[in-house]
Order: sequence, then C-alpha cells, then structure tokens
Amino acid sequence: MTSAAAPSHSRRPSWAGRNYTLLTAAAIATNLGSQGALIASAFAVLRAGGSGGDVGLVAAARTVPLVLFLLVGGALADRLPRHRVMVAANSLNFLSQGAFALLVLTGEPRLWQMMALTALGGVGQAFFGPASEGMLMSSVSGSEAGRAFAFYRMAMHGAGIGGAALGGALIAAFGPGWVLAIDAAAFAVAGALRAFLDVSHIPAREPGGGMVADLRDGWREFITRPWLWSIVVQFAVVNAVVAAAEAVYGPLVARDELGGPGPWGFALAAFGVGTVGGALLMTRWKPRRLLLAGTLCVFPLALPSAALAVPLPIVALTAVMFLTGVSIEVFGVSWMTCLHQEVPEDKLSRVSAYDWLGSIAMVPLATALTGPVESAVGRTSALWGCSALIVLLTAAVLFVPEVRRLTRRGATVAGAGPQASADAEGAVGRLG
Repeated sequence: MTSAAAPSHSRRPSWAGRNYTLLTAAAIATNLGSQGALIASAFAVLRAGGSGGDVGLVAAARTVPLVLFLLVGGALADRLPRHRVMVAANSLNFLSQGAFALLVLTGEPRLWQMMALTALGGVGQAFFGPASEGMLMSSVSGSEAGRAFAFYRMAMHGAGIGGAALGGALIAAFGPGWVLAIDAAAFAVAGALRAFLDVSHIPAREPGGGMVADLRDGWREFITRPWLWSIVVQFAVVNAVVAAAEAVYGPLVARDELGGPGPWGFALAAFGVGTVGGALLMTRWKPRRLLLAGTLCVFPLALPSAALAVPLPIVALTAVMFLTGVSIEVFGVSWMTCLHQEVPEDKLSRVSAYDWLGSIAMVPLATALTGPVESAVGRTSALWGCSALIVLLTAAVLFVPEVRRLTRRGATVAGAGPQASADAEGAVGRLG
C-alpha cells in the first residue's frame, strides 16, 4: 500500500490519505482568498477610473500567459516532482498578488501595471493547474475515487462561499486592496502545505525524447478519445462566454442595477453553495453513464447570463446561481472521475494541460471583446448571446456517441490506459 493510499489511523475515511488531506487543506486556503480576489480585481479597475473594457483587458491579461505556458507546465509536471512545480507556482502567485495589493493600497494603480501583475499570476496558474490535477488524481485509488473527488470539490467550493461573500463585504467596507492582500497570504499558506506532499509512490519517469516528444505523447492520449476532445472544444466556447458574462458584465450589472459589489458577491456565494450541494449529491450518486449525466447538467450554465440580461432581482439571481452551481458540480465530479478512470497516471498532467488549454483558449479573446461587443449590440443582447451559445454547444456534444455511452467501471483505477477506455465504451456510457 502506497503512502498516498494508506489507511488512515484517524477518523478520516480510508481514501483520505496524507496527500489527499494536504491537497484539500491547501485548496481551502486558496479558495478562501481567490473568490474574493476575483471580485476585487474587477472593482480595483473600476475604482481606478477604468471602464468595462478595461476590466476585460485585465481579465484577459491573466489568461493569455495561461494559454501560452499551459503545455509547458503539463510536460514539466509529468517530468518533475509535481509538488515542487505546485510550490513554485504558488510562490509566484503570492508575489504577484501581493504586489497588486500593495499597488492598490498605496496609490492609483495604472492599467498596464494591473495587467502585468495579473499576467504573472496567469503564468503561475499555467504551471500549477496540470501539476495539481495530476497530483490529486494520483492521491486516490479504487472504487471510491469519485467520492474522494466530490469531497475535495465540496471543501474547495465551500471555502469559496465564504471567500466570495466576505470578499464582497470587505470590498464595500475597506476597498479591494485588502482583499487582494488576503489572497496573497492564502497562496503563501497553500504553498507551505503543498511542500509536505509525498511523491515517493509515483514511479520515476522514464527518460524521454525531450519536451516536444512529451507533448506529442500527451496529444496522442488526448486526440484519440472523442469524448475528451469534443467536450474540451465545447468548453472552449462555454468557458469563454461564461467568463465574459460573469467576470466583466456581472460586475457592471451589479454596479448599475443590483447595488454594487456586495449583492454580486452574495450571488457568487450562492453559486458556491450550489457547488457544495452538487458535490454532496455526488458523494451519494454514482451515475452509470458519467458523461451523459454530466453533459446534461451543463445546460443550466446558460441561466446566469440570461438572468443578468433581464436583469432579475438579486433574490432571483441568487436562486439561479445556486441551481447552476449544483448542476455544474455534477459535471465537474463526473469529468474528474472519467479522467482518473481513462488516462494513464504518467500522462495525467499532459492530458490535463491540453484539457485546460482547449477550455480557456478563447477566454482572453472573449473578455477583451466584451467592451466592443457591448458598444456594438448592447449589454443585454451580448448576455442573451452568451446563453444561446452555451445551449447550442452543449446540445451538439450529445451527438458524440462516446459522450452518451461512456460507462463508469465498478472499480476506478488510476492509470487505466487505452484498453480500459475501449472496455468502458463497449460496456456503454461515460461521464466527463
């Protein structure tokens, strides 16, 4: 029995080993800070005299380096000890977010400064994301993997509830600078926790043909699975329009129609409550056709954009955000379970990098275009367009046979590989 999967001698369940516990604690710390920081960065731009288009540019500045460095981050995370990559990335996020906070607290930040510091945070995330996903998936094994992922996400999103609500209140009371400082401190705490992760159970990587060869191997793992690349293509558009609606148009609607950052933070917190509810549901429910159940639950992601387009009163918007959180969490747990079940352990970070890259590739363009699109067609029409795109792309994915048929196996084993994928498809049903 490896250290990652060793039974706990405490009251923890058998699947919650040392690594899993450290990863969960670190995720709680970062989500407490990051949810408030998302709101704080938008209002820092607005309070510095920026426009909605400027908010979009700052959001895009984070995503551009994320897109540029993700594949490199995935390849490195499959070569180097993943916890070292994670700690280095957390350190960069701590420094960049701390500088952003200091800039806001001590004077009038300029747009280019906020964009540059946000871009550094995107570089950190590019290296952190694939390493983190690979590390989490290698920390659990057996038929309870889905439950472990659900509890992890429940803890992560639960922290986000408090972070969003507290962040909105602190911005209203003290300004965005202090919320950005809290986020920087959270990265420092999370990095310290991740430094204690044990990677001795992960087999040493065989010497390969270099970075290009590693990326080519990861691409083969990615492109040979239609369920995987089709859903990533779907989310390339879905994530882009959701980012435009919630990172840019949401704060603007909140400022103009809902009463400012406090109500918007409350609505985002309701989404967090919904994700906790969805994760709790997934600790009990194990849908056989994983990807079919998950994809059907993406349709409600169109509701927040529609609610902002109306716009609905804050109480109704909060209800919509809650329902959306429940639904998308069913997809999220199912997706992680599918990756864990189907992708070999030594390629997890590279496949995750392609997943991340495809899923966010269009976000910089979408967020940068929010201002021009609003000027051309109006904010309301832009938000209705976001909803329509989500519905159309999600419906299209259901035409992929593997999405409808991929099936959960009785016992999920990390590093299953191509043959396991073929067996799963033959059995019927699969969840992303």
